[in-house]
Amino acid sequence: MSRLKKLKKIRIHREGTHILWGSFALLVLINVLLYWGVECKLPFYVVAAGSIFIYLLMVNFFRCPIRLFGQDTERIVVAPADGKIVVIEEVDEHEYFHDRRLMVSIFMSIVNVHANWYPVDGTVKKVAHHNGNFLKAWLPKASTENERSTIVIETPEGTEILTRQIAGAVARRIVTYAEEGEECYIDEHLGFIKFGSRVDVYLPIGTEVCVKMGQLTTGNQTVIAKLK
Repeated sequence: MSRLKKLKKIRIHREGTHILWGSFALLVLINVLLYWGVECKLPFYVVAAGSIFIYLLMVNFFRCPIRLFGQDTERIVVAPADGKIVVIEEVDEHEYFHDRRLMVSIFMSIVNVHANWYPVDGTVKKVAHHNGNFLKAWLPKASTENERSTIVIETPEGTEILTRQIAGAVARRIVTYAEEGEECYIDEHLGFIKFGSRVDVYLPIGTEVCVKMGQLTTGNQTVIAKLK
């Protein structure tokens, strides 16, 4: 695939449009004032270089690749986010299931794409937002103590999957597009988490896990599990 075609498959997420325009205007203003207001130009060059770096980092953060899974989705669970697998373990889930579940967690660093995708096809059964702390997202207690949104999806086969968007130490806003009662599909955006975070997926015990600890994931591409 040519470089031009690759670029055409990347866009800026709608959650970043206003932030990027506002940041661009602010950085330009700061640099113009510094250029004309300070006789020595060294501070201007330093600030200008820093401004370019910060802005490119923000553009990278809000990029939104156009991805299609392109395979049979029956009983398949795909990664809802780009990042790294930091947890694969059985846990007690107390918010919705109130029983033992298999949890797979993906940590997103600030350089990852932060759009979130639905991990399965199905119907949205529950959407709930919880205020909370902003602990480091990789800590185990972040799953239950941090700012978070919970989305429960029932697959066509009747299996319920819980996905939880979790804010981190830097992230301050979780955006969730899911609405109760609507149908959802792999390839569709579930939401967006701004500036560093984590996504947990709770699966039935006995689910076949297809990833390992430390493995890098690509949202809407990497198969993380197969349901029985």
